Amino acid sequence: MQTTQVEREVERIAARLGRGLSLEDLDGMLLAYSSHQSSADRVRVNFLLSKKVPADVSDWQLQHGIATAVRPVAVPANADLGMLGRVCVPLLVRGFRVGYLWVQQDSGEDTAAHILEQLPGVRADIDRLAALLLEDNTAGSEHRTRREAAFLAAAGGDRQALEECAGWPELDGTAPWHCEVLFDRPVPGRSAAAGDGTLARRTAALQATVGADAVVFSAGESTHSVLLVRHDAGQAELAVIRRRYGERLAAVTGAADVPLICGASEPFAAPEGLAGAYVQARAAVQAAAVDPQLGDAVEYRSIGAYQFLAGAGWQASSPRSVFFTELLEYDRSNELLPVLELLFDKNGSVQDVAQQLHLHRSSVYNRLARVRSVIGADPLSGAVRLELHLALKARRWSHRPRI
Repeated sequence: MQTTQVEREVERIAARLGRGLSLEDLDGMLLAYSSHQSSADRVRVNFLLSKKVPADVSDWQLQHGIATAVRPVAVPANADLGMLGRVCVPLLVRGFRVGYLWVQQDSGEDTAAHILEQLPGVRADIDRLAALLLEDNTAGSEHRTRREAAFLAAAGGDRQALEECAGWPELDGTAPWHCEVLFDRPVPGRSAAAGDGTLARRTAALQATVGADAVVFSAGESTHSVLLVRHDAGQAELAVIRRRYGERLAAVTGAADVPLICGASEPFAAPEGLAGAYVQARAAVQAAAVDPQLGDAVEYRSIGAYQFLAGAGWQASSPRSVFFTELLEYDRSNELLPVLELLFDKNGSVQDVAQQLHLHRSSVYNRLARVRSVIGADPLSGAVRLELHLALKARRWSHRPRI
């Protein structure tokens, strides 16, 4: 946490208000407090000592709606708890809750009216404090950790977790959705940011999507992040979110640049479709990782034969047909297979292949003739073409990232 900056901001606000302040996270843990405390009650003293809001005090505060409030809430005194009145200021960034700032009444004040009058004067300071908390490890809070674990379990097919997630209020009225998986594209000669851990991805996904209506929820794994996205979201908005995610991931991992690929599932309209959508999004991003021709943002419906390769029964080893095995053994210099695969991908256009591979068209024809002589069949005829194209994609699929 940026402790010094946060504490400095709390002290600045306390000085301007002339009151004692305490700052807590969403789990009721103390983050910072001001040295100014002209009227410290028993609750404040115990909180500063224990660093955790007691259960009975938490119950009293929750009864006054602080968990859902978007404006300051006056919480009245409670003599049984030894608690003076105070005001809870929810700290939000673009609608996302990051913590609570508590402003205590003086012992001679009967109401919180004067505090509520003072708060607009420190609005900019409060917003700055909220932004600092967002930059910190909000993703590491116990509350957020539990919810992400439930979401990922539901995506993995856990029925109990699915029932929990289905009851989340943020899902109401937002269907249909689709699932997106964000993954660092492997770069030769550079270790992936994947080794930097789950928390980096959770934090990057949270910070990239906070306040974005297009994304209903996000979660992070050790190698990738998962987004539940409103299917009516615009592509331009989603592109901005992906770019922001890459920037945040680079910032938290210390990487200079994190090239991303995104796999998107088919839409689904009920929570029960989440597990299948997650499988599709993972398959799409795996296909994009091994086949750059697909692009950086890939829908499951556009990955072609990889849909079959992602199905049950296809293991890590590459299935080899007779023709493909003959070509593989002959083509030790790897001159023929890249030309053949690209020719299949480009629908037989020799000109497109020559342009992309920086070859003369006659070179493409010559290599195609060599393929014919090796296998004794026309590689562009229906059954042979299907066999070789599928075998080439299966070889790529065998090198997919395991996520």
